[in-house]
Amino acid sequence: MAYKITDDCISCGACEPSCPNQAISEGKTVYDVNPDKCTECVGSFASPRCVEVCPVDCCVPDPDHRESRETLLARWKTLHPGETPKVT
Repeated sequence: MAYKITDDCISCGACEPSCPNQAISEGKTVYDVNPDKCTECVGSFASPRCVEVCPVDCCVPDPDHRESRETLLARWKTLHPGETPKVT
């Protein structure tokens, strides 16, 4: 499933450059995650980078965007054509 950023976000910006898919962008009051680009870092890292770098733990799974690992990996391959996944 894609991740989302809760209202607890302090807009520090740590998550945006950590996302290998450029799925995170600055929103009006907090950062936003584009669920069409979020792969939970499947294909790039063993765990979601946004979760690891967030100082206030506001990056959480979005229950409205549940997807299988296979779907997430297929999305990663679409976002990174010609590349080999580092982690599957």
